[in-house]
Amino acid sequence: MAAEAPTIPLLTPYKLGKFNLSHRVVLAPLMRQRSYGNVPQPHAILYYSQRTSKGGLLIAEATGVSNTAQGYADTPGIWTKEQVEAWKPIVDAVHAKGGVFFCQIWHTGRVSNQGFQPSGQAPLSSSDRPLTPQIQANGFNVADFTPPRRLRIEEIPQIVNDFRLAARNAIEAGFDGVEIHGAHGYLIDQFMKDQVNDRTDQYGGSLENRCRFALEIVEAVSNEIGADRVGIRLSPFADYMESGDSNPEALGLYMAESLNKYKILYCHMVEPRMKTLGEKSESPHSLVPMRKAFKGSFLVVGGYDREDGNRAIAENRTDLVVYGRLFLANPDLPKRFKLNAPLNKYNRDTFYISDPILGYTDYPFLEDIA
Repeated sequence: MAAEAPTIPLLTPYKLGKFNLSHRVVLAPLMRQRSYGNVPQPHAILYYSQRTSKGGLLIAEATGVSNTAQGYADTPGIWTKEQVEAWKPIVDAVHAKGGVFFCQIWHTGRVSNQGFQPSGQAPLSSSDRPLTPQIQANGFNVADFTPPRRLRIEEIPQIVNDFRLAARNAIEAGFDGVEIHGAHGYLIDQFMKDQVNDRTDQYGGSLENRCRFALEIVEAVSNEIGADRVGIRLSPFADYMESGDSNPEALGLYMAESLNKYKILYCHMVEPRMKTLGEKSESPHSLVPMRKAFKGSFLVVGGYDREDGNRAIAENRTDLVVYGRLFLANPDLPKRFKLNAPLNKYNRDTFYISDPILGYTDYPFLEDIA
């Protein structure tokens, strides 16, 4: 008999709190813009179940916490009863195949325009600094951003509460936990980063003040559903949506250390090499200091392939590796990694179209190609 190939580090089991994972390849939260009218659709049942393996962790696409949280067409929400009910069969399909499923909850803040806002109001942010118009990630339409309105101090608890209720709704929908989206220039990041936050009250100025909003959300969500069901995604080094910071190391370390107080399940950080969406660059920085500072499980994301991911696990730089574009194009990614099989190429042009099949559920499995 042929000798069994040695198990690669990415495919070794891992205990994520109370969840027994059979491997360390995680589906990234990927915005797909196919939730018409902000309601998850039946085609998402197939999409997520295709990418589920027994004991695999999936993180659902960014999901709005309220009617002020939206900034893109057809992204899902979880603030209404209808949305919660629509998520249930999707979550059930993942659980039926033995997967562990977390819902990423977000608020886009100033990355929005009045067309997405209730009564056509201005988007909310830490600041009233506007964003310059940008080519959308799909390369087609230019995104026009309405200048935001700075949240008043007395309004902040309401936004924190929106995250708390969204987390409760996620558990009601059957999700195993939630990931708070604190990355990529969205609302939480707009408070943390000094390039955006120009406040002079207790939510601005010092690192402690700028991180206060994020930590209030972590505390509220943890109190609502249990810290053992809570993760957070952070991108201290990134400059997405004009949200950079003058001292990203200090920001990342402060957050890693502060999160320990709440004993949340995991911290999911974006590699410094991912400065902007989808483009890898050389970086002198490292997430290792944050990895060492944070006491829970650590997840990394950003331009990883099989070899790179194996090395990160082998060198103990992370516990789990999160894959976006490769997983999007290869529904059976863990299996392909195991066999070191060739990968489908992703087609960027179909990432954000609204077609329920094309570029969504039509990427072939290994056995379909054979």
